[in-house]
Amino acid sequence: MADGPYKYIRDADGNVSRVIRVGTRKSQLARIQTDSVVEKLKELHPDVHFEIVAMSTTGDKILDTALSKIGEKSLFTKELENALEKNEVDLVVHSLKDLPTVLPVGFTIGSVSYTVFSSTSEESFILKVAEIVVGTSSLRRAAQLKKRFPHLEFKDIRGNLNTRLKKLDEKDDFSAIILAAAGLRRMGWENRISQILGPEDCMYAVGQGALAVEVRARDQDILEMVSVLNDSDTVLRCISERAFLKHLEGGCSVPVAVYTEIKNSQLYLTGAVYSLDGSDSLKETMQTSISSDNQEKVDEKVQRVGITALKVSEAAQDAAVKLGVDLGNLLLSKGAKEILTVARQLNDAR
Repeated sequence: MADGPYKYIRDADGNVSRVIRVGTRKSQLARIQTDSVVEKLKELHPDVHFEIVAMSTTGDKILDTALSKIGEKSLFTKELENALEKNEVDLVVHSLKDLPTVLPVGFTIGSVSYTVFSSTSEESFILKVAEIVVGTSSLRRAAQLKKRFPHLEFKDIRGNLNTRLKKLDEKDDFSAIILAAAGLRRMGWENRISQILGPEDCMYAVGQGALAVEVRARDQDILEMVSVLNDSDTVLRCISERAFLKHLEGGCSVPVAVYTEIKNSQLYLTGAVYSLDGSDSLKETMQTSISSDNQEKVDEKVQRVGITALKVSEAAQDAAVKLGVDLGNLLLSKGAKEILTVARQLNDAR
């Protein structure tokens, strides 16, 4: 059955249920992450039928060779959004770090969470032999680790998680590779991790480890539905990180790194920018209060850095945005723009 853009099914007893189509990529990690979101939604909305639509995208096909030149918004993200725009799916599950800080008109991020698989944004070090050739596709990771461990040699490695591990296992090009710990844990491959890199060694990417559910902004019922997945602390941490990145006008083509934590109703944000070789950098930490009043508004449908977080304190969200902007201003006042401009130019010339 269909009613406009919506889809319904009728069971053997004649009961009609709305079908919510959930878009995702076909990669193993994407499916695991999407399945975890859908299972939670099924628990909370047993009267709704959820249908996963795994899409084979152009982004998957060219990831090995072209992703480094695509920019902040990758091709596979755009193609999933195209399906959302065409009403082929009703919501899409992404890794938050893949989504730009400004979304196309008509879209919003309706929930941000770490899910039960992981509550971490840590980097992991997978060591094969005690040599010094390290594989990473991230300018951010390479810049930080070059500064911290100047004796290491870094080489580019591309592909999804499975492909990168296969390259490590079957080729002699790399002694170790750097990967996000969250992805490995979600895949059940935590035993592959040789070492966890703390923020003193390698801070993470904006939004790393968090899952985002993107919806059409006009679909208020779906926005309400997915809002139950929001984890307040995760939302506030990610909003501050994204506001920081947006204010710096950064993206995946420049080395920008963050670290956030919440302690005693205080949100702490550490942000840094690096030259490509790590020789030049700026790093600062700021904090703000996110204590909430039970009388505060929590359901205004206001989008902040691409996120519409219902059921999360409006005042706390505003404070998180201001924290990111203030930290961005602090680094800009110390020369961050010059560092990032040179890094972007050098990366574009590679």
